[in-house]
Amino acid sequence: MAVDECDQQQWDKAKAEAKEALVDRAKIRGMIPYSDLVADINAIKLEAHDRRLFELLGEISSEEDAAGRGMLTVIVVHKFGDMQPGPGFFELAKQLGKDTSDILECWVKELHHVHGYWSK
Repeated sequence: MAVDECDQQQWDKAKAEAKEALVDRAKIRGMIPYSDLVADINAIKLEAHDRRLFELLGEISSEEDAAGRGMLTVIVVHKFGDMQPGPGFFELAKQLGKDTSDILECWVKELHHVHGYWSK
């Protein structure tokens, strides 16, 4: 863990809180803005543009994708503007072997995969 401000136990609890919020939203085929997600995380104090949040989301997406459930954090989006995930999502998607040549297509495909899995 590259996070200095909290210990591993707090980090794991924050990750569990974030994952629970994301799964709850994915089950109803919803999405969640970064700012709303950080409000659901109580184990550590995070802001919507906190580098630690991006690290946390990266860990969740990598673990969920490895488990075959897709990049769960695909549902975390900007509250205004494009209403899509930030650039870090697409960088991670590329690292995980996803085709990111068309980011809209990549996002929609991953969104359908995650919603399809969790809304069963």
